[in-house]
Amino acid sequence: MTGSAGDTHPPPGRLAELLIDASIQAIDTAGGHAGGIYLRSGTPGLLRLAVLAGLPGPLFRPWWRLHVDRPFPVADAYRLGVQVVLPNATETMRRYPQFAAGLPFPFGSLYVPVGTGAEPFGVLTVLRPSVGDAADLLIARDGMTRLAQELESALRGLDDGADAVVWDGDPVCVRPAATRPPVERLGRFAWDPAAEEVTVDEGLHLLLGVPPDDFPGSAEAFAHAVAPSDTHLVLAALRGTAAGHPPTLPLYLRAANGALRLMDLWSADEAADLSGSWAARGIVKGIVLDPGPAAVAEAAADLLPDGVFCLDRAGLVVYVNPRAAQLLRRPRNELLGRTLWQTVPWIGRPDVEDQLRGALLAPDSVHFHVRRPPEADPATPAQPFEGDWLSVSVHPAEDRLTCTVRPASRVGDTDPPDTDPTDAVPADLALDDETPAGPAPPGAAPGLLAPGSPHPSPLTAPAPVYRPIILAIALTEAVTARQVSAVVMRELLPAFGGRRLAIYLLQERHLFLAWESGFPKGFLAAFEGVGLDARLPGVETLTTGRPLFFDSMEQLSAAYPGIALDAKEGARAFLPLIASGRPVGSCILGFDRPRSFSTEERTVLTALAGLIAHAMEKARRYETEAALARGLQQALLPRRLSAHPLVETAGRYLPGTQGMDVGGDWYDVVGSGDGLALVIGDVQGHGVQAAATMGQLRSAVRAFALSDRPPDEVMSGTNHLLIDLDPGLFASCCYVRLDPATGVARAARAGHPQPLLRRPDGRTHVLDLPGGVVLGVDPRARYPVTELTMEPGALLALYTDGLVERPGDDIDDGIGALRVALAKAGGPAVRPGGRSLAGVADRLTATARHAADRPDDIALLLATRRTARRA
Repeated sequence: MTGSAGDTHPPPGRLAELLIDASIQAIDTAGGHAGGIYLRSGTPGLLRLAVLAGLPGPLFRPWWRLHVDRPFPVADAYRLGVQVVLPNATETMRRYPQFAAGLPFPFGSLYVPVGTGAEPFGVLTVLRPSVGDAADLLIARDGMTRLAQELESALRGLDDGADAVVWDGDPVCVRPAATRPPVERLGRFAWDPAAEEVTVDEGLHLLLGVPPDDFPGSAEAFAHAVAPSDTHLVLAALRGTAAGHPPTLPLYLRAANGALRLMDLWSADEAADLSGSWAARGIVKGIVLDPGPAAVAEAAADLLPDGVFCLDRAGLVVYVNPRAAQLLRRPRNELLGRTLWQTVPWIGRPDVEDQLRGALLAPDSVHFHVRRPPEADPATPAQPFEGDWLSVSVHPAEDRLTCTVRPASRVGDTDPPDTDPTDAVPADLALDDETPAGPAPPGAAPGLLAPGSPHPSPLTAPAPVYRPIILAIALTEAVTARQVSAVVMRELLPAFGGRRLAIYLLQERHLFLAWESGFPKGFLAAFEGVGLDARLPGVETLTTGRPLFFDSMEQLSAAYPGIALDAKEGARAFLPLIASGRPVGSCILGFDRPRSFSTEERTVLTALAGLIAHAMEKARRYETEAALARGLQQALLPRRLSAHPLVETAGRYLPGTQGMDVGGDWYDVVGSGDGLALVIGDVQGHGVQAAATMGQLRSAVRAFALSDRPPDEVMSGTNHLLIDLDPGLFASCCYVRLDPATGVARAARAGHPQPLLRRPDGRTHVLDLPGGVVLGVDPRARYPVTELTMEPGALLALYTDGLVERPGDDIDDGIGALRVALAKAGGPAVRPGGRSLAGVADRLTATARHAADRPDDIALLLATRRTARRA
């Protein structure tokens, strides 16, 4: 099933009809202005945007395809089978910073999976205005959930078991029905400051809803009638225009009922007023417009001195006045009914497209400049017009964008630079070779490339000007050299069309390969361990601190005769990795085709190299600290547990798989008088500090236990020690003093999860031990002692929260699951064939041991009381 992003009609087929209907209903249900459906594709792990409703497809090309393992809300909804509700931009940035960096606009969004099980069909999504809290979207979420369930049922009817419900083409773009009729009125006015009188025509009386007899004629009354909430803006604009300083752009106002209005002002030296004669100077003239696409509005807007054109939410031009057509250098009949970037390719530049995305997704108007390319002068074709700047304002409404355009020179804007910076669009990804995108003036916002030519670029990620933001955010999540390299491979190469990557790190004045991708097998082996005196581009870029760019392999070979080449064609970029003046290594980017590197690309790549270098330096420090922490932790954990003839114990420790991989969990068994002390604890945090604090607490507990202090005194003493140490951390702990002969156990708990007790008959309970607060918080804390009895064959389980807690789940559910697992796992060999205690420990930690994503470390301590042997 395929579809075209420029189509206004979907391709035939029941699948497309179902997806389009569900998308449009979801927008209506959730109060959104756009939405769509991502569907699984024929490529494993890849989702494709199947339907996009209410937004222009080409402007959102970077989001047409999405891998399920990316940190994006759509991917999480699909992979985890959860609903994702993002009420506003703040929550989006907190939870999905890379997604927010790509679309940094104030909007909310909802994502609901379609289907359940191992592989859902896809994800239903809606973009909508921001709200303060996710609770405000519960009704919208529930409505989308019902739609997703109905769609799932319909799709299962289409699925014949042979991957029938997949999408491997471009998205179908549709326009939801207009929600309100357009207004079709325009009126003109004049203000005479000397007479302090405003005169309006009949059209403006109708527009304002004020009969001529009821209109006082003062500037204040006029301003209030036009825009009650923006009276001060109207008065300031009138006075400024009378003084010879008209507004730089048309005023964007709202009527009392919230309707959008445009006001344009200019001064008149000589003109005819509405009744017949004007004073010579100081008169202010203007037009108030409620824009609309119908004939009356078009005729009215045709009178405006500035260019006005309207786009619907699918990006089609639905109205353009003669002045706009003149400024855009295209006939009206060529503009109407087509997307703006199809007929005006020079406006399809990344920064402009990003501004249009902002207007489509957010309620605020946007203002920017765009440069027209030079064009031939009809009078003297040999002398082309110089490229000049236009000021553009885009005002979003519910169903369309109203755009005004005027020459920047008319309103006294900053003069364009004397020299042309290089195009923002990479040379090998240009939209139109004959009309390349022009430079952005100072202050222009960066954007994303969305091809508009008949042969669009394969680029599916944000353009280079956005990469420092996204790459910096992604690198904050990478803590090892391999993770940093993987982020660079995923985020950097696609933006520039690269196919090869190599990262070398400096060690003892030699460069060693840390990562490679795309190079012929074994090609880079010859460069492994080269010294800093070698004449190679990867070495010299680091020793000189200057990036090296080669548009072709011929250039590279000419600069370094005899160097081994991995391909006959292609471009290469060699980037120095230098962090805070310290050499870290070098990065090599390879391209399959010859290409040039613009000034902007070189600047961006150099900046990115700095980000990569700092991330690599951080990774080195992390790996050093991690090795130290792991060594410290291994030294602090008990090599063997104290033994007793009547008690068998078994302990397990699993480090987390995120971050430092070491933490503050510990367990211990200590001889205490004629019994044993069973201890488990968890110091908050990870890393060297947590491991060191854990060692201090373990030593303190052992000292108290060896002196056979009561459990409450052990907890209180350890609590005071941690407060005195003041490491800025707190800890939980559970301490059980067991008398092996009688089975009497006395326990104290400090903010730690409740132990489990499996009785000899298999019944397993969560113990209810009253406890005190965590250690290290309150010096006056008290820790009550609870007494219980362990029968021979009973099994006691102490554990840390990493074994039972998962993000998004209630810890009580995790404890309940562990209780069931302990009951099923059985106890040690109280009868022939019974499972050993070590086997029970392995079974209880098996799932966690094989989990790739283990956010916290885990400690488990099991103890069982043996039956005393008779003499």
